[in-house]
Amino acid sequence: MRSLIAACLNYRLVPIAAAVLLLVMGYASLRDMPLDVFPEFAPPLVEIQTEVPGLSSLEVEKLITTPLENGLAGVPALKTMRSKSVLGLSSVVLIFERGSDLFRARQMVQERLARLASTLPAVSRPPVMLSPVSATSRVLKVGLVSDTLDRMALSEVARWTLRPRLMSIPGVANVAIWGQRDRQFQVKVDPERLRAANVRLEDVLRVAREASLPSSGGFVDTPNQRLAVSLSADTTLEALREVPVAFRNGASIRLADVATVQEGHPPPIGEGIVDGAPGILLIVEKQPWGNTLEVTAQVEAALEQMRPALQGVTVVPGIFRPATFIEKAVGNLRHAVLLGCLMVIIVLFAFLQDVRTAAISIVAIPLSLVGAVVALRLVGATIDTMVLAGLVLALGEVVDDAIIDVENVQRRLAENRRLGSPRSVFDVVLEGSMEVRSAVVYATVIVVLVFLPVFLLEGVSGAFFRPLAVAYVLAVGASMVVALTVTPVLCLLFLKNHEEKPPRLAGWLRSRIGPVVAWVMDRPRLAVRSVLAVLAMGGVLAALLGEGFLPHFQESDFLMHWVAKPGTSGDAVLRTALRASTELRAIPGVRHFGAHIGRAEVADEVVGPNFAELWISLDEVDDYTATVRRINEVVEGYPGLYRDVQTYLQERIKEVLSGAGGSIVVRSFGPDLDTLRAKARLMEAKLRTIPGVVNLKVEPQVLVPRIQVRLEPEAGRRLGLTPGDVQRAVATLLQGTKVGEVYREERTLDVVVWGEDSLRQDVAAVKALRLVAPASGMPYQLGDVARVELVSVPNIVQHEGASRRLDVTCDAQGRALGAVVGDIQAAIADLDWPTGHHAEVLGEYAERQGAQTRLLAFSLLAVLGIALVLYLDFQSLRLVAFTLGTLPFALVGGVVGVLLTGGVISLGSLVGFVTVLGVAARNGILLVSHYRHLESSEGVPFGRELVLRGTLERLQPMAMTTLTTALALVPLVAGGLKPGQEIEHPMAVVILGGLFSSAVLNILLVPSLYLRFARGTRTVRGEA
Repeated sequence: MRSLIAACLNYRLVPIAAAVLLLVMGYASLRDMPLDVFPEFAPPLVEIQTEVPGLSSLEVEKLITTPLENGLAGVPALKTMRSKSVLGLSSVVLIFERGSDLFRARQMVQERLARLASTLPAVSRPPVMLSPVSATSRVLKVGLVSDTLDRMALSEVARWTLRPRLMSIPGVANVAIWGQRDRQFQVKVDPERLRAANVRLEDVLRVAREASLPSSGGFVDTPNQRLAVSLSADTTLEALREVPVAFRNGASIRLADVATVQEGHPPPIGEGIVDGAPGILLIVEKQPWGNTLEVTAQVEAALEQMRPALQGVTVVPGIFRPATFIEKAVGNLRHAVLLGCLMVIIVLFAFLQDVRTAAISIVAIPLSLVGAVVALRLVGATIDTMVLAGLVLALGEVVDDAIIDVENVQRRLAENRRLGSPRSVFDVVLEGSMEVRSAVVYATVIVVLVFLPVFLLEGVSGAFFRPLAVAYVLAVGASMVVALTVTPVLCLLFLKNHEEKPPRLAGWLRSRIGPVVAWVMDRPRLAVRSVLAVLAMGGVLAALLGEGFLPHFQESDFLMHWVAKPGTSGDAVLRTALRASTELRAIPGVRHFGAHIGRAEVADEVVGPNFAELWISLDEVDDYTATVRRINEVVEGYPGLYRDVQTYLQERIKEVLSGAGGSIVVRSFGPDLDTLRAKARLMEAKLRTIPGVVNLKVEPQVLVPRIQVRLEPEAGRRLGLTPGDVQRAVATLLQGTKVGEVYREERTLDVVVWGEDSLRQDVAAVKALRLVAPASGMPYQLGDVARVELVSVPNIVQHEGASRRLDVTCDAQGRALGAVVGDIQAAIADLDWPTGHHAEVLGEYAERQGAQTRLLAFSLLAVLGIALVLYLDFQSLRLVAFTLGTLPFALVGGVVGVLLTGGVISLGSLVGFVTVLGVAARNGILLVSHYRHLESSEGVPFGRELVLRGTLERLQPMAMTTLTTALALVPLVAGGLKPGQEIEHPMAVVILGGLFSSAVLNILLVPSLYLRFARGTRTVRGEA
């Protein structure tokens, strides 16, 4: 260190130039760094979807999901595998260990999937691996409505015009289209007309296929060139109607004679609502590395550029726009940072009352913060609210290094000028800087050790708080480097001939605090009793605190799950959603409404038509809480539906934690669905009696009716029918069979053969289907050769870890989360489970408990590390025990702060307590080191005068450090739970309270306790 500081003082231009270069790099980094509201908190995951049209959930589970799970099990770094099997669709989600390389994981999954695809039944379509998306994947919801275009025309605009343009934007992972109605050429056959014309269904399929499939005719060679021959027909709707399907009595029988040939669309799998009317809803999703603000801006710019191509279409781009919340949140925190810096500057000038010394100390702020930002930029980090919060928390520590250095150098220069033969200014600055370096380095190491448990948090908790710890430690580390290199140079340049006046505020503070410190020092028993009493009171108060996970985020976009009973049609859900739209849009402040019902192709929702999500966006409202209450009142007016109101971030955090939508999830596992359903009903009854349980829901895994067709073997033999004959005919008439494609410019239209709508009205219509046996040509009704009956099947089958599961979810309201979960665990412990079945409590509380346990365990290791650092500095076990024993006193102020602001310890509060521990330990080690320096280096004998002098000499830097840290946090505390400060506010409250108790401890109690317990400790080289 001596060599480093001496080199900087000798070559003064080098550190000055490096500081200027750092500021330039910081400016460039801030301009280029991506912005987001929170860090990426979802682990790497891969989702595979497989379409299996017409199969029930049990058939999908047996034929598709289970083989895929068995084949994909054991992929390296795989942590959890979840799956859903619904009518016609299988979804398998592989969740990998945090830190795994996403591209490598996708490559390994794709290699296995390539082998598995050929083993799946022919009825399934090829499995599709969805694009990688971030935890908060949805960046924009865009609505399309029109007074002149029908839904098929709007779908063409969305699919062929908008989606390709938006997918080309860097950072966009997917654009899902809800309410899509793809245009088709449909050949709708009527079995009666087929029978009357003596035409078989196979003939219709054959001629429709031949009329719509292009074919190659090879090529013709002329003397000078080769000409390709295309045999494709000009397939139009009129041409398709005129295609002959048979020849009878000298005349052709056309397709139009035996079927209705028309334009139409397939049965919808989902629906979209835009501002109170059915429309097309595009949901833009971003990749994990995408910048939300940048992607949003580019999507909005693309929509504006394409406006001339959207004649007759009204584009509603603001149904859901998380960028608004990000801009507001980052703006609020940026304001807090700037205001905190301003308050720090005011404190410095108030205490130092000297422009030069204050300016030297202030330089440390931008250099340290910019140094941290540059380091984050080099590792590809994102600027988010947690990073900004870490920089805010570090403000006091950042300026403390410079304050200590400047204050000590200034004091040594003043003493040197009073000597008869003064030493060189160079030597005085070097020695003055060296006197404080050791203690400051030890104190910085302690801060790093204190934040080690935060670094080692796992799961969602680690993803949220690790960037805060990284930013904090980088800023503190940068401030130490600045204090070793730049601050001594500035002191040499600006203080060598500077005659400063004693700061009046510091003198006033010493005159007021000195007598109080002396009075307490004369009463060591009172100090000991005060410490014990406060610690006992802190323990009692801590027992009164509740437990929470993360606060409610003040977003301006809300989603409402809107789930009808399984088996409910999409049209019925659409009617209730439209009615809710009218009521919600009547609430003052509601700007836009959107909803998606069912699912879309290759989208993230694996649900049935009974499931919907309603979305609203708010303008700036005067009373946020009252507006949310009115939204809840409207939603509660729809009994019979499962519905809730939450922000997108809340929903995504819950989904990442457990794959379910409740903050508390009781998940039961086992092979038998009947047992799982029965136990879920019992758990629901028990949970309903627990105070504080709200939004209680049993996952709607129930039995729904399904038409099952089973061929009677004897009847089939009489007619020469095979099961395949019946399956193909029924599938064509009821589901439709794609036979070809029609190309219009760059667009593709499917050609589909299926039955008239009247054939799909009820079970009787299915039984009455009139078909013709291919082999014998004999007509028959389906009901004569097959059993057509209603059977019950599960609407959905879900797996986790290759085991079937069923969830009971709820939220906590009016009581602390921990208390509610404790009652729930006691309630389910009384249940008797059959072999192979059990239940677990998951969700926010489980994550919080895991984080708390890990935080406490690693905090003990951090304390051992701190003890080692203290011993290296003090060389006295008694002083180490003394310093560590006083630290819990500093936490009591944080406990009081939590009680005054709701009485619930969230995860942010726990991180606040860790920060308080670091601040208290830092101040304590600097104070005790100064006592030892006076005794060992300046020859002051151990006793009352030594302790009093040391305390008063350290009073100004301690007061400045405490005040700068506290005032830097005041904007966060005073701002309350504003957007962007929901996690930081409880953290700041704890730190502010802890700073108060830490100041009382170090200024009033530590001197008395040191005088009482430190006598006789081994004295070695001390530090100032």
